[in-house]
Amino acid sequence: MWDYPRPAICETTTRRIQIIHNGIELVDSRAAFRTLETSHPPTYYIPQSDIAMEHLSPNPRRTMCEWKGQARYFNIVAGDAQIEACAWTYPEPTASFAPIRNHLAFYPDPLDQCLVDGEQITPQPGQFYGGWISQYEAGPFKGGPNSRFW
Repeated sequence: MWDYPRPAICETTTRRIQIIHNGIELVDSRAAFRTLETSHPPTYYIPQSDIAMEHLSPNPRRTMCEWKGQARYFNIVAGDAQIEACAWTYPEPTASFAPIRNHLAFYPDPLDQCLVDGEQITPQPGQFYGGWISQYEAGPFKGGPNSRFW
């Protein structure tokens, strides 16, 4: 992760990304983008066509990323479970991140299953970060106990 670039970059991935919560498949995609930044595991951005959007509702939360621009958030409603501000999108990203326009990323920590090529990932430590740690990444990571930043 310390070899990942700064500033952050966006690239395509052919890995299968799945999210299942409360027995509902929210995401199944092989068309995701991933963002890479020094000290962070990847964050995956999913096209809305691969998301069960009927389980998402807008949330008023907004944040600003120095690389990507202003993010808007969504709640997830899966059965009787609701998770506030668990997904986000960049409707008007900076030029370097134009490919992720209106794609959604998900905080993995509150979700039952977040899978990369069938592997249950580990959420990046620290509630603020949305990184997905799988067999493809090696730490330490920003926010974790072996990090220089926690």
